[in-house]
Amino acid sequence: MELLVLPVVVLLASCALSLDNGLMRTPPMGWLAWERFRCNIDCATDPKNCISERLFMDMADRLAEDGWKELGYQYVNIDDCWAAKERDSQGQLVADPHRFPSGIKALAQYVHSKGLKLGIYADLGKFTCGGYPGTTLDEVDLDARTFASWGVDMLKLDGCYSNSSVKAVGYPLMSKALNATGRPIAFSCSWPAYEGGLPPQVNYTLLGEICNLWRNYADINDSWESVRGIINWYGEHQDVLQPAAGPGRWNDPDMLIIGNFGLSKEQSKTQMALWAILAAPLFMSNDLRTISRSDAYILQNKLLIKISQDPLGIQGRMILKGKNGIQVWMRVLSSSTMAFAFFSQRTDMPYHYTTSLAQLNVTAPKVFSAQDVYSGLALHGLEFDTKFTVTINPSGVVMLYVYPGEQLKLNRKPKAYPLLL
Repeated sequence: MELLVLPVVVLLASCALSLDNGLMRTPPMGWLAWERFRCNIDCATDPKNCISERLFMDMADRLAEDGWKELGYQYVNIDDCWAAKERDSQGQLVADPHRFPSGIKALAQYVHSKGLKLGIYADLGKFTCGGYPGTTLDEVDLDARTFASWGVDMLKLDGCYSNSSVKAVGYPLMSKALNATGRPIAFSCSWPAYEGGLPPQVNYTLLGEICNLWRNYADINDSWESVRGIINWYGEHQDVLQPAAGPGRWNDPDMLIIGNFGLSKEQSKTQMALWAILAAPLFMSNDLRTISRSDAYILQNKLLIKISQDPLGIQGRMILKGKNGIQVWMRVLSSSTMAFAFFSQRTDMPYHYTTSLAQLNVTAPKVFSAQDVYSGLALHGLEFDTKFTVTINPSGVVMLYVYPGEQLKLNRKPKAYPLLL
């Protein structure tokens, strides 16, 4: 087992500069259309699932009425393919009149009436990735004012049909333009994903000053291979990525695909756990009208969301990587608490992993307790050298919330963990 020592930057991660708009002090949560619904504009034969105001109103209803909003899922985010194929006579972006007959301003008002926020998509280029009107440098100010006039709360700015030089000018320019509107509009930047995600091509200090969140890596797809690839990329490059994140400025590994078709139950639990460890935005891309109770249970796990939303905003790190196919990830939390994710990349059978707090580099205070985030089982009276075992299913995860002392007040009374040795 190879030990990856936690550097000092873990404790200093929340001290860097961030975009001065006061938004997204904890990782944002909500729903995003793209992964599940893509650019489906066939409202004639598929009216329930096409990119239309009906789809976003349906999702707003579900967030407001099915317990999501109370847990922090507050954004309803439009992605590509919402616009008409041409700007209007004044040069403004307009919504497709057939699929959004009421317009984006009316949709924003509907979403706001539910106590939620509306996000929208644009592209810093001649066209969007789907071939709709993009935002050139000359149109940045106009589009920012348009979005503000509609009551938009978040902008995702993509980067198709532009080059590195245009992005280097356009992303800071859009940040300035959004702030100049006087409306608080969170800013999601796709810039680093187009530049390889790593220095020297990507300046994370600058990103933290102009963006609230940014995509680092490739688009997620509805498959375990995609999710695992993202997790491993973040682990391989954590020394660069982890210090960049903090309140108001988040690395974005892309959408949660839990509730779709490509993940098993164990893999769904793994994505949710690792996204919480990474202090990642929690934007679901699924169909909340048909989601199963078991998938909703994962996404609505209160203790896991508490970990995700920890106010310190310190992104977690992989601290152990073994030849046995087990990774251990750790996130430092407020009030002397922490979270551990024991992640198996094995494909054979459940693995019994034995460790102690000392082996996980925890040195104070003297006594801890730990709560299994998914099962609710608890370990009490953990000292540094107390051995305990977790059983991790193939492509699965065991996530522990570790806190000082003996007791934790939960919605249900925890039981003794059966594999305490």
